[in-house]
Amino acid sequence: MLFWIVAAALTAAVVLLIVPPLLRKPEGAAEERAAYDLEVYRDQLGELERDQGRGLISEAQAAAARAEIGRRMLAIADRGKGSAKGSAKGKAPAARAPRSAMALAALLAVLLPLGTLAVYGKLGRPELPAQPLASRNLDHERGGPPKNVLAAMDKLKAQLAETPDDPQGWAILGQAYAKMGRLPEAADALGKAVALAGDDLELLGSYGEVLISANGGTVPDEARKTFDRVLAKDPTEPRARFYAALARFQAGDTKDALERWSALLAESHADAPWVPVVRTQIAEAAKALNLDPAKVTPEPLPAQQQPPVAQNQGQNQGQGQAQGQTEGEDQQQMIRGMVDGLAARLEANPDDVDGWLRLSRSYGVMGESAKAIDAARKARERAPTRPDVLVAYASALLSAEPRSSKPGPMPEEAVASLRQALAAEPDNRDALWLLGLNAAGVGQTAEATDLWTRLLAQFKPEEPEYTLIRARLESLKAGG
Repeated sequence: MLFWIVAAALTAAVVLLIVPPLLRKPEGAAEERAAYDLEVYRDQLGELERDQGRGLISEAQAAAARAEIGRRMLAIADRGKGSAKGSAKGKAPAARAPRSAMALAALLAVLLPLGTLAVYGKLGRPELPAQPLASRNLDHERGGPPKNVLAAMDKLKAQLAETPDDPQGWAILGQAYAKMGRLPEAADALGKAVALAGDDLELLGSYGEVLISANGGTVPDEARKTFDRVLAKDPTEPRARFYAALARFQAGDTKDALERWSALLAESHADAPWVPVVRTQIAEAAKALNLDPAKVTPEPLPAQQQPPVAQNQGQNQGQGQAQGQTEGEDQQQMIRGMVDGLAARLEANPDDVDGWLRLSRSYGVMGESAKAIDAARKARERAPTRPDVLVAYASALLSAEPRSSKPGPMPEEAVASLRQALAAEPDNRDALWLLGLNAAGVGQTAEATDLWTRLLAQFKPEEPEYTLIRARLESLKAGG
């Protein structure tokens, strides 16, 4: 009975909140709305000035936007004058609310309680017990990463606490943070990887991009220096050339930026994914210098011959550009271009084992499992005894497997690669964990217990990995 009393009181409160405003006379509402709209347009003008100052929009775009905002503000001012004249002549709005508002208020006063009762009578379950907070997956409800991803990141952070001189580990952690949108932490992790890896061009480029994203699209001084380091090693690297020019443009050196972008476009093939973005930046720089964009925009090199799949992608991209691509699509094309550039460099220098591992991870993030496996296989062919390479190859094979809620055997090739890694490094955590999962999945409890016991010994009781592994061992003992 208490539930129904509370429900009735809440329904009545909702009705009292909704109905009275409909019955009030609208006097003064127009003036309040006009004042609010004017304040919004003033804020938009301020934001427009800031965007222009940061180089995000051109002067012509800013002028057009200011004109449109000014037109709207004048329209509001004209309406306000008309209202004031009407009031002075005694033509004030009627004190009573319009009939339509009164009818709507009466309808809501009847339908809200009846509708609430009808819906709850069909769907409500007053006998359902409350769900304790501890039993809810709050990260999932908030749209956060799955628990297994967070557990893997915690595991990686624990490893890096013990071996902080692992550039690959810091790079993986930084990329994970970037995917989660935690850009300051991503920049910190990638910065540590860069400090350890030295002149790894791909890593330097990723670090520079994350710094820019964390700075709201403006190129900070650290990012500019990072891309200059890349250009010192490889003056033809397109990503570094683009962002180095953007840094100059945002710093006010528009002429230098225009020259850099023009050189990049002239030396790029017409089907390169970054060409549309560079064209747009050249046009903005030319307008800022009062130049005709058509006269200062060079023609790119002829399109390269591509495999059928790549040609189809180029055609699709061309169609999208003809229809007006969004900025997000341009960024995706640029990312694709960077990955393709890394693949091309590795074909020219196939002995770069770490490069093949980075390419495999990139393909894995993009969902291209077959290419990820192929890149990891090439790394294994060149370093067949490196434990991290063997684990990476096994992980690529496992990522290509269809998801299943029931544990089962892993692919034999993945298991063999993990056993090789464990033979080369008996304390390899990834190999111990994955081989334990495989053994548990096929019912080999003794082997799983041995592997996970060895893994448990590498963690401290206060670490989250310790709790997880111990729970798994107890589940095995219980027959789970």
